[in-house]
Amino acid sequence: MMKTRRLGKGGPEVSAIGLGCMGMSHAYGAARDHGEMANLIAEAVDMGYTLFDTAEVYGTPDSPHDNEILLGKALKAYRGRVVITTKYGISFAPQLHGGTHPLVPDSSPGRIRESVEGSLRRLQTDHIDIYLQHRTDRNVEPEAVADVMASLMREGKILHWGISEGDGDYIRRAHAVCPVTTIQNRYSMMARGHESLFPLLEELGIGLMAFSPLANGLLSGYYSELSQFDGRTDYRASMPQFQKDSFRKNRQLFTLLDSIAQEHHITMTQVALAWMLNRKPYIVPIPGTRHVSRLRENMAAADVTMTAEEVVSIDNALDNMSMSDVFLGSKNA
Repeated sequence: MMKTRRLGKGGPEVSAIGLGCMGMSHAYGAARDHGEMANLIAEAVDMGYTLFDTAEVYGTPDSPHDNEILLGKALKAYRGRVVITTKYGISFAPQLHGGTHPLVPDSSPGRIRESVEGSLRRLQTDHIDIYLQHRTDRNVEPEAVADVMASLMREGKILHWGISEGDGDYIRRAHAVCPVTTIQNRYSMMARGHESLFPLLEELGIGLMAFSPLANGLLSGYYSELSQFDGRTDYRASMPQFQKDSFRKNRQLFTLLDSIAQEHHITMTQVALAWMLNRKPYIVPIPGTRHVSRLRENMAAADVTMTAEEVVSIDNALDNMSMSDVFLGSKNA
């Protein structure tokens, strides 16, 4: 079974690696069949995955909340064994063409109330284990958002809450009103800007759910300049790290990953995940997949031990190499 770790000082104990479920319904090509994905989720539970991440906006034009609906059906039989995280606070602006969609934040108290009721219904549960603000809303003070979270906790509708992509001041202000269990930020070998938050997380006892820990899959080594993506349904078609010239720009990074993989007799994916697991005990990566073989590969990364000296060596190498831009971030921003 998979190793576990605690998300935040007062948070739940979860599998050391979680499962990001967005790609089953949204952003990585056409939505997959619910029966097929339910079988994969059942396999994940059997392997020891206990943390499953979704959001109210992970869907399609025909089924805007498809992912929550999928998880509600797939996890109903396992509800007492799993931790479900979902997110509120954004919608996608309409877009005529393919590619990523601009985000429209709305964390007004009334909208949060509507969102939590919808998520509870679609997830077929009476509580959400961790409720995450998907993006901060500059029109709503963090204290006001935290106050709503405290009310939802008192009502038993959520057990914990967190913030995705908030800065240090926002997190601190929110935490002072209602303790934040975890943040959920983009974090990978190519996107390391949020490491500046580590001292704050340690001070306040807050965990980090790392989304896109493989830079949207690039660090797996499974893609090349010949890889093609449907521009209408797959965000990778417009991501900078998947453009043809990026593979040349990232050659040094791939060489580093391959060298470490050979030394440890593991895969490049496992290197990228094990690196962050060995950096901090409160980091829980949530890579997504639609393949059982990848579930097993990701899970095995939790068993890889790196020395502190090795992690520092990898950090230094990453600090001193050039690489391509990465979607919504870079190694230092």
